[in-house]
Amino acid sequence: MIEVDIMNQAQIMFSGVAKSVILPGDYGEFELLSFHWPIVSLLTKGEIIIDEMGFPISRGIARFSGEKLVALVEL
Repeated sequence: MIEVDIMNQAQIMFSGVAKSVILPGDYGEFELLSFHWPIVSLLTKGEIIIDEMGFPISRGIARFSGEKLVALVEL
């Protein structure tokens, strides 16, 4: 399981655990699963999908390391 925190400057949009997270990276969509290599990526307009739950964003940045994902986004 992945610990996930998705937030913007005003609020925490999601905080919990997930099996899978799909992110709209600057080079295309990619999926994070447990034991993924550490990664830092810019995010573009699209949708962050956490176990079938979607969060639309306009842009942001994501960091995944040690089974924890933190994404700072703009709506």
